[in-house]
Amino acid sequence: MFFMKKVMVFGTFDGLHKGHLSYFKQARKYGDCLIATVARNFNILKQKKHLPKFSEQQRLKAVQACGLIDKAVLGHENIYKILEQYHPNVVCLGYDQKADIKLLQKTFPKMRIIRLKAYKPKIYKSSILNTKKI
Repeated sequence: MFFMKKVMVFGTFDGLHKGHLSYFKQARKYGDCLIATVARNFNILKQKKHLPKFSEQQRLKAVQACGLIDKAVLGHENIYKILEQYHPNVVCLGYDQKADIKLLQKTFPKMRIIRLKAYKPKIYKSSILNTKKI
């Protein structure tokens, strides 16, 4: 019987760019099935104090269409609920994502948490790209 190793990533993905694609490619190396969780507007507003440029559905569709992930889902208000729902073996965090890693490890002791490398963060970061004047 084949055991599928699930990897989960999280993000706003507000305008998919090369940094996001690098994030997905790096995460894919840690398992067989890559699940991307797209942040909900209410969580973004709570954490970043502003709404994203693109709607939840636009961001979800862009992630689904990128061809690098197996499943894209909208997140929950609480990260623990989505982790309990999908039971990933590995969670890959972006270089700049804030997370209480000790609490995650304590709550999900069998889950591996990996911090991924940045890809040209001074160029490919949504907060920079979405505020550039054209």
